[in-house]
Amino acid sequence: MKALIFGHNGQVATELRRRASAHGITIEALDRSQADLSDPQSCADAIRNMDTDVIINAAAYTKVDKAEDEAELAQVINGDTPGAMACAAAERGLPFLHISTDYVFDGTGDDPRMPLDPASPLGVYGQTKLEGEQQIAQAGGWFAILRTSWVFSAHGHNFVKTILRLAETRDVLTIIADQIGGPTPAADIADTLLAIAKTGRQAEGGLFHYSGAPDVSWAGFAREIVSQAGLTTQIEDIPTKDYPTPAPRPLNSRLECSRLKDIFEITRPDWKIGLANVLAELKVASG
Repeated sequence: MKALIFGHNGQVATELRRRASAHGITIEALDRSQADLSDPQSCADAIRNMDTDVIINAAAYTKVDKAEDEAELAQVINGDTPGAMACAAAERGLPFLHISTDYVFDGTGDDPRMPLDPASPLGVYGQTKLEGEQQIAQAGGWFAILRTSWVFSAHGHNFVKTILRLAETRDVLTIIADQIGGPTPAADIADTLLAIAKTGRQAEGGLFHYSGAPDVSWAGFAREIVSQAGLTTQIEDIPTKDYPTPAPRPLNSRLECSRLKDIFEITRPDWKIGLANVLAELKVASG
């Protein structure tokens, strides 16, 4: 099987490149020089012209705060370009896989959100990701949208690497404790996408949720990071209101993931195991 991947150096795209062969999939991963995400038509043309069996879009505009000032660019990359990709995939009868986010929800309540629960984004990033979902669904082809949360890995920018960096010079870190979600290893997201890609049209598509278990606060996540890393840095809980950001964050990022299990027999990953793997990789990389 051949897969065309948009995205090259992002967290999930990197893991897709690393893990595809284990799934028996040959990939062509397009970087920015090969696919300009701010040009929907060029990305659609790449799909029309490439020899492939499935499309995976692992690229996005992910600067949550900066999106508030770059709404137009975020809309193109997160909304219009995935829509154009999905239309081109539908024309060729190719399955289209896409990554979305818990930010499409407003974060109210305490219950995990179901895939078909009403979406109500708090900021531009979430709104543009929701627009991408809607355009993909309207394209008319087979698609699977994987909403995930709190992605981390040994590469790119993420919460794990930030905590490790800050802990090098600080005895105490103040971390938000009233936002709850499921940290998700990029490696597990990649494996899930590749497993779905192999099944494709043989199963029901649509919206799916996938996040690590158990759900935890950012502060709780940080405590596990410093504990597994053998650090003595103390984590102090603070509420979201004490750490204002340009774009509001959802307090409740819990995702109900049973549909993925029911259709593809894929269960939520244990993020603590994923964290141990990431820390081991970072330790090896640092020598």
